[in-house]
Amino acid sequence: MEEFVGELWHKLITRQARTDFEAARVQLSELQTQLGLYFRALGGDPGKGLEGADSRLLETRRRLVQRLAGTHRRFPVCWQDERSLRLPPSIACFPEAELNTSLYFWLTALSAQLPRIGHWFVDNQRATLALLEKRPGLAEGYWRLADATLVSRPSLDTLQGAEREREMVIQQAIRQPGSVDRLPLAKGDPLPVPLWVYPAPLRALAPSTRDDLEDQGDGSRAEESLEGSRKQAERFDDSKQTDGLLVFKLECLFSWAEQVELDRCQEENLEEDPGSAAEDLDIISLSRQRRAGAARIKFDLDLPAPQQDDLPLGEGIRLPEWDHRRQALINDYCLLQPMLADDALPAPLPEHLRRQARQLKDRFALLRPERRMQRRQPQGEEIDLDAWMEFCTQPTRAETCHNLYLDRSQPHRDLACLLLADLSLSTEAGLGGDQRVIDVIRDSLVLFAEALSGSRDPFAIYGFSSIKNKQVRYQLLKNFGERYGDEARGRLLAIKPGFYTRMGAAIRQSTAVLQTQKASQRLLLILSDGKPNDIDRYEGRYGIEDTRQAVLEARQQGLQPFCVTIDDAGNDYLPYLFGDRGYTVISDPDRLPVMLPRLYLNLTGNGR
Repeated sequence: MEEFVGELWHKLITRQARTDFEAARVQLSELQTQLGLYFRALGGDPGKGLEGADSRLLETRRRLVQRLAGTHRRFPVCWQDERSLRLPPSIACFPEAELNTSLYFWLTALSAQLPRIGHWFVDNQRATLALLEKRPGLAEGYWRLADATLVSRPSLDTLQGAEREREMVIQQAIRQPGSVDRLPLAKGDPLPVPLWVYPAPLRALAPSTRDDLEDQGDGSRAEESLEGSRKQAERFDDSKQTDGLLVFKLECLFSWAEQVELDRCQEENLEEDPGSAAEDLDIISLSRQRRAGAARIKFDLDLPAPQQDDLPLGEGIRLPEWDHRRQALINDYCLLQPMLADDALPAPLPEHLRRQARQLKDRFALLRPERRMQRRQPQGEEIDLDAWMEFCTQPTRAETCHNLYLDRSQPHRDLACLLLADLSLSTEAGLGGDQRVIDVIRDSLVLFAEALSGSRDPFAIYGFSSIKNKQVRYQLLKNFGERYGDEARGRLLAIKPGFYTRMGAAIRQSTAVLQTQKASQRLLLILSDGKPNDIDRYEGRYGIEDTRQAVLEARQQGLQPFCVTIDDAGNDYLPYLFGDRGYTVISDPDRLPVMLPRLYLNLTGNGR
């Protein structure tokens, strides 16, 4: 009964404390693609992604009912850093959904105008004025949002002293941007202005100790994704702490207190539900001690046992990596390890692919150049009798004639292709039923190889995954010098997902391999299911910039990079990586095995 009454009381108080408009709520996920294009069109950094912002703790003045309900302590405000633009996951500030949608577009435009913030109060006014002058078409929408925002601000009659003066100044800054250059000091924080962009959260200083380069991130804070939002994590320097000596006083064992047995029907067990506990924390502390106990939330980073792993080829290849903050390559930063599945057995073509493979092979066989006879050549396999008789019967013939032979040489197509497949752990994801992404990629690679074996175009297939910069696994599936057959097909059918996606190093090595081919057209096809990522600094902006630099390096070497992805969000970041015409997004993964050979025909100028 007590629980029932408590639930009713909680719902009543929470409903009375609400100031948002649930019926008019607009979700960021519904507008994310449009906002990404809008942000870049207005001059925003093309390398930034769009993410939902965490709620920020602010000490604002609250009404009694809000204090009883425990609400209005956290507010999702807009902010950005060098990696992403963070917008509220949803907006219900105004009673009309149209206004809430307009607010998303206004915040996106203002963020493009204001990439960095020195003082949030002054800079937002200046950026608003500059944006309205530069884009006068936004003025009408801004004034509508400003009027609706002023209605939702605290009434001046309810405030006194410095708080009233501060609120008056904020409202004046909304009505007349640029008219106020100083914000009066007052107790607590002012109610957030939904029209403005806020500074990034404060960063803590790095501890005195540091990890090795291969294990450290961008700084003292890391971020981990929990339930669609990002939690900030702070490194805690406990590397010099010891377990210590347990000291207690014997007299503490005696007590005058009397034991009372209580039955707690609901007991919080943080070990069984660490995710919900993490949601309640603003900052998550991460230990630097490598001997710290295993966490309940963790990744499996263990490598396979040597006897179960693929065969490493050589000692590995050291490759550079692009650091966008320094605008320079870090030499020998990545260790790429070529791998060969030596235990993969030769395999025939799977039954479910035979019909499609036969059709593709027949179609691609039409691309094979026919062997033609070339007459009157300076050299060849046999004498051209017509040319010889003409030479002998001409009274004014020259003393020497070299064009007396027949040449039956086989012409060839002057192109080469390397297909680089993402074999990261994300390809383990299911697509429905028993089928996974890796199954679709496996079928696509097999059909692609069957098709190109019909045209006899030189091709190679490699796969890649990574575990930080110290091991980028580069899987040899079929090289240029190997004839496609049961052995190569067995390696393709034996691929399995694992680890992460350090794409820049794999592209650089593929560029070096493809450069060994003398063809005039060299195509680098990249098959992926998501963004570049790894568990170190490669997550986010760093990985995006390194991949983009690797693509630019490939183009400078005369290669033609092209990305094929099944990631629905690919349109948000692939234009920045590969250009508007350097990628394609296949919305239905089941069509990938058939679409990949067709894309090859279009890219090599043989589409029909």
